[in-house]
Amino acid sequence: MSVTKEQLINFEKKVKKVYEEGKILAPVHLSGNNEDILIEIFKKIDREDWVFSSWRNHYHALLHGIDEHELFNKILDGRSMSINSKDRNFYSSSIVGGIIPIALGAALALKRNKAKKTVWCFIGDMTFETGIFHECYKYSRNFDLPLKFVVEDNDLSTNTPTEFAWNKKSTIPKDIIYYKYERLYPHHGTGSWVLF
Repeated sequence: MSVTKEQLINFEKKVKKVYEEGKILAPVHLSGNNEDILIEIFKKIDREDWVFSSWRNHYHALLHGIDEHELFNKILDGRSMSINSKDRNFYSSSIVGGIIPIALGAALALKRNKAKKTVWCFIGDMTFETGIFHECYKYSRNFDLPLKFVVEDNDLSTNTPTEFAWNKKSTIPKDIIYYKYERLYPHHGTGSWVLF
């Protein structure tokens, strides 16, 4: 079953509504303005492939086949930033860069077991600049692992422009899927109140 752009947008609006009603007592990180490109990327991702994501993972989870009602209930339970599903080979982490070495290990295991699957690791432009990304990227390429990285660039390192935070951006290797988009929602929450 494919997920449409409208379904993605409406899901986040539903989460936004219950969050603003105070029914979610934990952080949420909402997606927006990147539906079209993600739908195209997920056409390349097999249902049996492994997908690793960060704290902004709702779209990735839906597009990889996690049931909308199951996902919504996990978010209501305060697990928006740690959506995981063994049935769907989907894992996320709220730790910046924390998912990358786990994705690397999964790719290594798949290669050793001669499995015909791919690991997809979605990271932001802030995480792309970290040492852990560059170490894992180098290792995955040196050992020819079935690991594909997707960099989602909203030009922000949390709330600071990435170029300002790191002085300049690194060059994106040609074998990485990269796209830019403008963030619709704030880093955390919905923008209805100040958190920090």
